Amino acid sequence: MKDRNTLSKRDFLRRSVLTTAGAVGATTLAAPYVRAQSPIKWRLQTYAGAALAEHVVKNSIDAFNKAANGEMTIELYTSDQLVPQGELFRAVQSGTIDAAQSDDDSAAAPVDVAVFGAYFPFASRYSLDVPALWHWHGLKEIWEEAYAEVPGVTWLSTGSWDPCNFATTKPIRSLEDLKGLRVYTFPTGGRFMSRFGVVPVTLPYEDVQPAMQTGELDGVCWSGITEVHTVGWSEATKYYLTNPISGAWAGSYFVNTEKWNALPPHLQQLYLMCIDNSHYYRLHWYWAGEANYRINGKLELTTIPDAEWKQVEDEALKFWDEIAAQSPRSAKVVQILKDYREAMTKAGPPYRYS
Repeated sequence: MKDRNTLSKRDFLRRSVLTTAGAVGATTLAAPYVRAQSPIKWRLQTYAGAALAEHVVKNSIDAFNKAANGEMTIELYTSDQLVPQGELFRAVQSGTIDAAQSDDDSAAAPVDVAVFGAYFPFASRYSLDVPALWHWHGLKEIWEEAYAEVPGVTWLSTGSWDPCNFATTKPIRSLEDLKGLRVYTFPTGGRFMSRFGVVPVTLPYEDVQPAMQTGELDGVCWSGITEVHTVGWSEATKYYLTNPISGAWAGSYFVNTEKWNALPPHLQQLYLMCIDNSHYYRLHWYWAGEANYRINGKLELTTIPDAEWKQVEDEALKFWDEIAAQSPRSAKVVQILKDYREAMTKAGPPYRYS
């Protein structure tokens, strides 16, 4: 009786161990593959210098790297650090870098709509005009169509930055004062303002402040007053013209298509969410900063009278028609801008003031 009981206990224990081992084995075989052996690594270059990048992109990349939980890491590089700004788009296309944050215009994107990136003259009045135009008035679909024609690069999103005003070493109080000013600016914005005697100058981003200090440049027409103070240009300039040539910069996020398609869906979604977070942060950072630095900043504010400045606004509409003639898609964008401008005027304050 004793031996039989002992045998039964041994059989019971042996069977229990086998059953447990089988269950563990089944669980091991059924477990999904969660993480690659090594994390995915991307290199992203922004148009912005180091000081500005802290606000326009770094916080969102830091958030992505934390939320990715070791599955992926994005290394951030600032303006011209890996490739010159004018070669940024091609670098993403070739896979030299994996992603970029920039306007289409200065990154030399090979699409007809690139001229509408950055500061297309008087296309917007406020920062919220940019997301409204892209998400509610059809520009998003047009950008998707345009970039679908370019191999190797996927356009992901466009958001708004600050307005475009002049910060200069000389005061501007009339259109006459613009003549002969050597100014660092964006390609399309500079092309337009050259009609009023402005001389657009292209330089590496880090050379701008020294060029103003030595007198090679008379100023910048690149940003609002927040950026002028953040990046240190307020140390080299004295005056800020309150008349904007555009109410908000339109900047985009681009990725190498092969690298984008290789990401699992949850990391794609995480990246898109961090882009939206970046867009949101800039909206309130710039809006607060523009008011603060007009009141508490280092620069003297100057203004061209409205009646005289209207000449610039009227000329912008002629410029729009010239751009519209470049392609059917450009004409479509210009018509959207015209319809939007009319709608905002009809809506009245606070959308537009007479």
